Amino acid sequence: MEEDKGCIKCGSTDADKKEVAMTGTGLSKMFDVQNNQFIVVYCKNCGYSEFYNKRSSAGSNVFDFFFG
Repeated sequence: MEEDKGCIKCGSTDADKKEVAMTGTGLSKMFDVQNNQFIVVYCKNCGYSEFYNKRSSAGSNVFDFFFG
């Protein structure tokens, strides 16, 4: 039996993604250099979110990781 996949919090399959950048620590924080880039996948139903490093191989197919 195939298990239904969806948000781990509410089971919804309605998700979207967004790219975000954040500062690190030390000098990059002091000068507001946003060199850490992530893709955020979030459930449109409940708001549950997961961050994925944009530079990793996960960045290409993040919905597969989000839904399991």
